[in-house]
Amino acid sequence: MNGVPKWRLACGLLVLAALGFFAAILAPLYLHAFELHEYVSGLTNDAANRDRSDDGLVRMVLAKSRSLNLPVTADGVQITRGAGDLRIEVHYRVKVDLPGYTVELHF
Repeated sequence: MNGVPKWRLACGLLVLAALGFFAAILAPLYLHAFELHEYVSGLTNDAANRDRSDDGLVRMVLAKSRSLNLPVTADGVQITRGAGDLRIEVHYRVKVDLPGYTVELHF
């Protein structure tokens, strides 16, 4: 009975370890981005926030992003109001230094 060559097992384990490493670095960023998205979505769905000033809403978004360690600036928060409608967009970039490579994630 011929088994899988040891070098193939070693390569497979190396690939899995690399994927796990990248997931451990990137997953918290994506989870925090999702958490901020849910928070902003809750702000727009709450009727009480439709009467809040834009500056007040920006401060709320910035406070939440600071609590999540996300680099959101006031310039990255855009508020649009329509007929009884409130829309908040948040744009920011996170620079991630990986071994041998740097990536900039845009949210």
